[in-house]
Amino acid sequence: MKLLTLNTHSLQEEHYERKLEACAAVILQEQPDVIAMQEVNQSIDAPLARAALLDGYVPCLSGHAAIREDNHSTRIAIREDNHAARIARRLRDGGLSYSWTWMPAKVGYGKYDEGMALFSLKEGIRSAESFYISGCTDYQNWKTRRTLGIRTEGRADWFFTVHMGWWQDEQEPFAGQWKRLNNALQQKKEEGARIWLMGDFNSPAQFRGQGYDLIQADGWLDTYQLAEERDDGITVRGCIDGWRSFTENGQMPEGMRMDHIWCNSAAPIARSQVIFNGSNGPVVSDHFGVLITAADPDSRHY
Repeated sequence: MKLLTLNTHSLQEEHYERKLEACAAVILQEQPDVIAMQEVNQSIDAPLARAALLDGYVPCLSGHAAIREDNHSTRIAIREDNHAARIARRLRDGGLSYSWTWMPAKVGYGKYDEGMALFSLKEGIRSAESFYISGCTDYQNWKTRRTLGIRTEGRADWFFTVHMGWWQDEQEPFAGQWKRLNNALQQKKEEGARIWLMGDFNSPAQFRGQGYDLIQADGWLDTYQLAEERDDGITVRGCIDGWRSFTENGQMPEGMRMDHIWCNSAAPIARSQVIFNGSNGPVVSDHFGVLITAADPDSRHY
């Protein structure tokens, strides 16, 4: 079983169309079973998506799926330039029919509906859920955070795409968001479900006593550490959006491993590799991706 996570930066990226095609080409080659994406956006004023663009789309209908705007609940429609829809379309044109779902969380950069997406290749999406992990639920506030999870047909596993805030943030600190997320998953853990948390945790592994250590202390296992084969794990180089004021000892590290795939129970991980980093696939975002190969819990795929 292959799992891929990528903070896409999507429409905010320079040379977006070229990077969209490059991203789809690598996915077609690697064929991950489940893909988690963050910062998946669409233009607020773009035309509504045509029906053909929604092939494979499964709406998230449970767990606070409605967006709160001006004290009213509404559902944000998918638009023509939605990054998840366009990726799914290109993959379908390339011969891979993914089931996919998308959930917006907030207005990004003042002009996008920004959220997260999940894709499933070999099995359709049986159920999807979303909930807030931030204390803030204002759609206009860029610090609002949600998570999105799916369970696929024939599997007990849950897969969540996660985009956390920063440890040092005074308004929306990482610790509070993590507590909400971890608590919300307790029932699934008690029921014996294997849970995969995939995404941009804004928690570099080398920053001791912060988010990475907190997640470990709560019993979650870093698949990078479990992997029999792994590279340097670096998923961010240089100063990126959101990190210009959050540095370690006043300096930005040369490289940070802040995109992770966590699991709540031990699983054999054959390989963890950074992808879309310029040497293993083209750079398509300000984050690199993480691709792992895990033993399938149902022993049907490897």
